[in-house]
Amino acid sequence: MFSFRPFAGLRLLCAVFALALAFVAGVGFSSVASAYDRGTVERQFEGWIRGDMRQAALRSGVSAAVYDRVTSGLTINWSLPDLVPPGTKPPAQRKQTQPEFSEPGPYFSENNLNYLAVKGRQLYNQYKPVLDQIEARYGVPGRIVLAIWGREMGYGAAEEKYDILQVLATKGFMTSSRQEMFQREFIAALQLIQSGAAPLDKRKASWAGAFGQPQLMPSNFQNYAVDFDGDGVIDVWNSVPDSLATIAKHLASDGWQRGRDWGYEAVIPDNVSCAQEGPDNARPISAWAKQGITRVGGKSFPPEELGKPGMMLVPQGRYGPEFVVTPNFYVLKEYNNSDLYALFVGNLADRIQYGMGAFVQPWQRTGTLLRSDVAAMQRKLEGMGYDVGGADGLVGFKTRRSIGDWQTRNRVSQTCWPTPELKTELLR
Repeated sequence: MFSFRPFAGLRLLCAVFALALAFVAGVGFSSVASAYDRGTVERQFEGWIRGDMRQAALRSGVSAAVYDRVTSGLTINWSLPDLVPPGTKPPAQRKQTQPEFSEPGPYFSENNLNYLAVKGRQLYNQYKPVLDQIEARYGVPGRIVLAIWGREMGYGAAEEKYDILQVLATKGFMTSSRQEMFQREFIAALQLIQSGAAPLDKRKASWAGAFGQPQLMPSNFQNYAVDFDGDGVIDVWNSVPDSLATIAKHLASDGWQRGRDWGYEAVIPDNVSCAQEGPDNARPISAWAKQGITRVGGKSFPPEELGKPGMMLVPQGRYGPEFVVTPNFYVLKEYNNSDLYALFVGNLADRIQYGMGAFVQPWQRTGTLLRSDVAAMQRKLEGMGYDVGGADGLVGFKTRRSIGDWQTRNRVSQTCWPTPELKTELLR
């Protein structure tokens, strides 16, 4: 989990990182067609750590002594996903390794959600005074903060087993995407170590480099970490108040609207287009209601919400639950940029405080596509003038609504979701 937001000091490093990225991309390396020699790549990594990356870190204010000490003996972690050694290319066919962007149903395990809800209610009662203080300061409800803690770390039960600096350096050197971001996070980690704010060289992280109960990246720690228990130390590993307040500050800083919910499961009539979703298509919730969209179970939208903006959300097109969400839904996505993540957090929060259960409309099985299959469909749609948000193989809202618009234009039943059958029809 992470949401990266660069901090001011690192914005000055663009020129330095451009050089580093060119080096990582293969400038100066011997050309490698498809295979590679690990020993050669490891030597290139060592040269990069001692050279370009070191220069960038020193220019950011990290001392040579600190840099050399914490990077001594640093090696590549070959077990991390999406590594692309210099001179090679990502595989042509790629599975959807992130459940957030594949078939959604398995992501919402009832056993997991029920367990987290029961435990969350216990913790809500245990930490209610702290949660009330956090909500008073940041405006974020306690149930939302607890749900993120539960989703990220199982309320502290999940294990972090990766070396933080090794993960960030490995991904900054040869991940298939976001190399520059991981390089910035590597430098941010060094700055935290040098300042004494967080002993990241002595802590573990997730495979993506996120750490602590809130699962922060180093820049998140710099921007959001809070000493809420007042002991003079920010401890996002062992202090529950610090961890929960840090989550709330993160959401508040990203624009959480005090007093509003995250969204409502809805029923979208068949004659209403599912290609109207997205944060760029907000309208008053009353306008959605005028189209015939209602809440599940015959409920009405809260009267105080009718004049406020809401957005249609169909995370599995016509094959799954449908929603009208508020801007707070997209604040949850700032924590982890996934529709399913934000829905999981929202549903878990509602279970914790209101005793709610699963979404009314079930997630259907629609067949499995490779990430490369989705990317091919996206490229085809782009060629016809549709904005799919980039041909990355991830099924975001722009891809879903582009599919819906294409289906309408071609008089195909509108589903707003890629399936093996649609792939055959679209790519023929």
